[in-house]
Amino acid sequence: MFDVVLRGGAVVDGDGSPPRRADVALAGDRIAVVSESGGLENAEARRVVECRERLLFPGFIDAHVHGDALVFDPAAQVAALAQGVTTFVVGQDGLSFAPASAKTSRYVSEYFAAVNGCWPTHAPPRSVVDLLSAYDRATPLNVATLVPHGNLRLDALGAANVPADAAAMTSMRAMLEQALDDGAVGLSTGLDYVPGSFADVAELAALCELVASADGVYVTHMRGYEAAAPRGMAEVREIVDRSGVAAHISHYHGPADLLSGLVDRMLADDIDVTFDSYPYVFGSSILAMTALPPDLQEGGAEATLSRLEDNRVRAELAVNWFPAKADELARTRLSHVGAPAFSWAEGMLLTAAADRAARPVGDFVCQLLIAARLDVGAVFRHPPTNSDDEVSALLRHDVQLVGSDGIFLGRSPHPRAWGAFARCLGTHTRDRRDWTWGEAAAHLAGRAARRFGLADRGFVRAGLAADLVVLDPTTVTDNATYDDPRRLATGVDDVYVNGVLAFKDGSVVTSDCGRALRR
Repeated sequence: MFDVVLRGGAVVDGDGSPPRRADVALAGDRIAVVSESGGLENAEARRVVECRERLLFPGFIDAHVHGDALVFDPAAQVAALAQGVTTFVVGQDGLSFAPASAKTSRYVSEYFAAVNGCWPTHAPPRSVVDLLSAYDRATPLNVATLVPHGNLRLDALGAANVPADAAAMTSMRAMLEQALDDGAVGLSTGLDYVPGSFADVAELAALCELVASADGVYVTHMRGYEAAAPRGMAEVREIVDRSGVAAHISHYHGPADLLSGLVDRMLADDIDVTFDSYPYVFGSSILAMTALPPDLQEGGAEATLSRLEDNRVRAELAVNWFPAKADELARTRLSHVGAPAFSWAEGMLLTAAADRAARPVGDFVCQLLIAARLDVGAVFRHPPTNSDDEVSALLRHDVQLVGSDGIFLGRSPHPRAWGAFARCLGTHTRDRRDWTWGEAAAHLAGRAARRFGLADRGFVRAGLAADLVVLDPTTVTDNATYDDPRRLATGVDDVYVNGVLAFKDGSVVTSDCGRALRR
C-alpha cells in the first residue's frame, strides 16, 4: 500500500537524461518506487493520479530568491508553487534576518525592507537554528539558508567603511562557524550593498576558508556586473584561490560571450564555479543601492537619511553624482514605495514620477528615500548588452542554475517572482528550444541540489524526498508581465512537497508540508 501512485507519466530526472515512461509511488515523505516497466499498474494506493501526456519533474529549486520573510505570505507561496518551485534558497546578497544581534536585525529590516520585507512577528530570529525552526512545517515550501556576510560585518563593525581588524575577524569567523554548524548551506555576499561593499578580498577569503572546510558554497552578488563583470570575477577568483572555496555567482547577466568566457577560464583551471540567471532583461533591487554612492550610506539608515536631508550634500550629489547616473535612472521604474504619501509613484518610471513632483530626478530620489526611510524598490532595464539572445546563451551554459531573484513586494514588482521558472519551461524549453526537457530538469533542480548540498532533493529516484511536479509540456506558460506582474503561471497540475499534495488546480492545498533544509 502506497500513499500516492503517479501513473503513466514521463519522468524527467534532474541528471539531464531525456524523459522516460515510468510510474512513481510515494510512501510518507519519500519516493518509494520508480518503475519503468509499468509495474505499478496494479499497485494499491490511497491516491492514484493518471499522468499520461504529462511530464513528472523533481521539485524545482530557486537558487536565488528573496523569500526570507515573504515565504510565509500565501501570495508568494502560490506564485512559487504554480511554477513547480518547491524549495527556496534564502539569505542572499549578504543581508537577511539571521544570524543577527538586535541592532543588526533592525538595520537589515530597515535597509533591505524593499527586498526581503519584514519578519511577520515582532521579534525576528537571532540564530540560524531559530530561523530554520521558524520555517520548518510552517509553509508549503522547503527553505535552505545562506549565512549573510553583511550581518556578520554589522555585528562586528557596524556599517562603518573600515577594514576588519583581528578582533572583528575573530567575531565574524565565530558567528559564521556557528551558523554553518547550525545547518546553513554557505556564505553570501552583497558587494554592491552596505556594508558588504566595504569588505576587501582578505576579509572574504578568511571567512571562505571556514565555508570550504564545511563543504559549503560561497554565493556572491559581485562587485559589479555587465561591463564591470571582469573586475568582479577577478575578485571571486582571488577569493577562491586563497580559500579553496566553491563559488557561485548570483544573477549573472550581461554580454554572454564575455560572461561565459570568464566562467570557462575558471573551469579550465579546475575552479569549482557555477552561476544562476533568470530569463528577463530587467533587474530589480532597492533604489538606494542603484541611485546613491556607497560612502553616503556608511553608518546605517539614520546616518544616510541625515546626509540626504543636508542641502549641501544634495547640492554636491546634483553636480557630481546624479548626472553620471542619468541613463540608469531613466531606465528605472518604482516597484515599491514604503511611504503612503508617495504610493502614487508605484509603477511609474522614476523620471515621470519626478516630473509629476516637479523636481529634478536626483532631488526626487532623495525626497523619496527620506519619506520612505529607504524602503523603496525599483525595477530597471539592463543595458542593451543583455538582450533576449544573451539571456538564452547564458541559460544554455553547462553550469547555469535558475534563480528568480524574486521580490514579492509592492504593487508593481518584477514579474520574475511569478514567472521565471515557467518562462524557462515554456519560452526557453518548448518554444526557443534552448534546453531539452531533460536539460531543463538539470538546470531547474538537479544542479542546485548538488550545489547547495541538498543531498536528497533535485532528482526523481527511490529513497529521495518526494518533491515532485506534474506539468503539461504543451501549456506550461508564464503569464506575469511588467504591467501585470502578479499573474500566476499556468500548466502545472500538481505539486508534491515531501510527499504531500501542496498545490493543485491553481491553489495551495496544504500549507505546512515544507521543511527547513540543512546542508
